[in-house]
Amino acid sequence: MGLKARRDAIGIGSKIFLFWCWTPPILSAIFGRVAERLKLQGRVWTAADLEQIRGLITSHPHWHRRRISEELAQQWNWRNAAGQLKDMAARTLLLKLQDRGLVSLPPRRRLAGKRMRSGRSTELLWDQEPVQGALEDLQPLSVEEVSRESAGRKLLDSALREFHYLGHSGTVGENLQYCLKDRLDRPLALVLFGAPAWKCQDRDTFIGWNIEQREGKLGLIANNTRFLILPWVRVAGLASWLLSRISRRIQEDWQGKYGHPLVLLETFVEQGRFRGTVYQAANWRRVGLTKGRTRQDRQHQTQAPVKEIYLYPLQSNFREILCA
Repeated sequence: MGLKARRDAIGIGSKIFLFWCWTPPILSAIFGRVAERLKLQGRVWTAADLEQIRGLITSHPHWHRRRISEELAQQWNWRNAAGQLKDMAARTLLLKLQDRGLVSLPPRRRLAGKRMRSGRSTELLWDQEPVQGALEDLQPLSVEEVSRESAGRKLLDSALREFHYLGHSGTVGENLQYCLKDRLDRPLALVLFGAPAWKCQDRDTFIGWNIEQREGKLGLIANNTRFLILPWVRVAGLASWLLSRISRRIQEDWQGKYGHPLVLLETFVEQGRFRGTVYQAANWRRVGLTKGRTRQDRQHQTQAPVKEIYLYPLQSNFREILCA
């Protein structure tokens, strides 16, 4: 098919953008679906944004994906509160746009290694001698934040992959990783905090914020996405003790790593599998249930187990902060 000039209009809110371009038929169909409001990662993307991205790709045919995402993050001044360039967020956006047929990225320069393709990391050899007794018998206990330590990250990743019922496919975005060890330096538990759920009706009702407030303040919430007591550890009160210790320090840890505070923690406990007693004992508050749908559930059909929602305020005025 030859080039054909078309006049298209894309409306974003109350504004209309007019431009001349040639759009392949497959992209024309896609634009027809998203022209009114293309929203990804909490931002509305205009036709001009898409043309900027395509222009960067076509004008630098030898750039790899990482170089493109770094340049876009630089051009948009896309940084976290600590001033770090959010090139991974830009790369995630590029992949989402490519999945929708809106951009065409250069091929990957390297295929994932055998370990990554298989979804497995190098397994560690675990000393699985039972750890039992009273909590005081293990003192002094140490809680370390290990997300910036290679050995600590490897320990957490291996443990979650091998022993957590959900497994672990790696961390993306802001996160903290904690490892609990006893006086003999034996690992006892691993805990991971990361990005919160984008939407959760009962949580959002409890907070009382609107859509704009949620989009602007979601980064002040962290989700306890994984909590693992190693299966050979049987110590009463250990889990709630650990949650309490983390809740006392996580604001400082998060501020130090990312340059912004947290005001609320959340987690989701699968009904029928767990009773949530660990969170209850650590003074987390049950505020409702999920709808049993995933982020990819576009047909509003139940695709995941229903989970109980637990929240833990880190500041007493969390509603005032999140709803401002």
